[in-house]
Amino acid sequence: MPDVIVAPEVRDLTTLSRQLTAWLGAQLPEAQDIRLENLAYPFGAGQSHETILFDASWTARGRPEALGCVVRIKPGRHTVFPDDFFEEQYRVMRVMHDGGRVRVARPLWFEPDPSILGAPFFLMEKCRGRVAVSVPPYAQAGWVAEATPAQRAKMWENGVRQLAAIQHTPLSAVQFLRGPDGAREGLPQEWDKYVRFVAWLSRDRPWPVLEAGLKRLADRWPAHQPAGVVWGDARLGNMMFNDQFEVVAVMDWEQPSLGGALHDLAWWLFLSNMMHGEAPGRPHLEGMGTRGETLALWREVTGVPTDDIEWYEDFTALKISCLSIRTAGLKGLPPPDEQALARRLKLV
Repeated sequence: MPDVIVAPEVRDLTTLSRQLTAWLGAQLPEAQDIRLENLAYPFGAGQSHETILFDASWTARGRPEALGCVVRIKPGRHTVFPDDFFEEQYRVMRVMHDGGRVRVARPLWFEPDPSILGAPFFLMEKCRGRVAVSVPPYAQAGWVAEATPAQRAKMWENGVRQLAAIQHTPLSAVQFLRGPDGAREGLPQEWDKYVRFVAWLSRDRPWPVLEAGLKRLADRWPAHQPAGVVWGDARLGNMMFNDQFEVVAVMDWEQPSLGGALHDLAWWLFLSNMMHGEAPGRPHLEGMGTRGETLALWREVTGVPTDDIEWYEDFTALKISCLSIRTAGLKGLPPPDEQALARRLKLV
């Protein structure tokens, strides 16, 4: 199966090279003969942001320098989410990188001026490794499907340990993630985001199935609401691994919040089940930890109980439903079947 470029929009990379070369000259005043090479979009991932890889080289004080880079550009027309956390994702990556527990690409520069590339952007250091892509699904083809059970077991454990490590981030270091009045942090913040997401989708057409899903969740409000940072898209496909199946980067921080510790865990469980779950008819990847094993390891690393996790998984189902409606519209595809959504949201 051929590699597939997945991006909200693409641009001429020769023009981008000239623009970034000039911009880098201002960031590196001692650099001479700046050259950008190997500009390319990543394959199989990156639906929400335009992301381009490249290698930069230059001379400084008579010595050659080189740096692999990634530029991530703020989306314009093709916005997946109603909330804009573009600068916040850069800032939270810097907190994670500086903290040392969570492996993220080293943030380099943030550029708020939209006149350079047509939108704000930031640069981070390129990490070397492999990604479990969604196109084609990693459980069906590619290096994950071809790995041995022992290799997949190592990948799963390292992935869950990194997922759990996020919850060791001091909340005092990420107060810039506080939400609006009445939903500053905790479950109210994450809940408010998706109540507004449903309202945003409903501007084009009503979605009573989503409203019913919200009501079902509100009627079963969880007692257990541990504090914590939300990564926002917690899945194996947003981690990069080296050849030893160790995590080298946790990626895609575009929807962070102070919403609580269990949201990412629930998202991870839900997406893992979709890709290679324990239900009949789904691809089975021997070596990948079960739901119970994932819960146990996450509790061991975080020290946080997982009571009421089923509610958070049901909330994830609503979040995924919102995303499936929005991404179908962006791609010009028919909207998801409402009966299928109702089954996902446990309304039938």
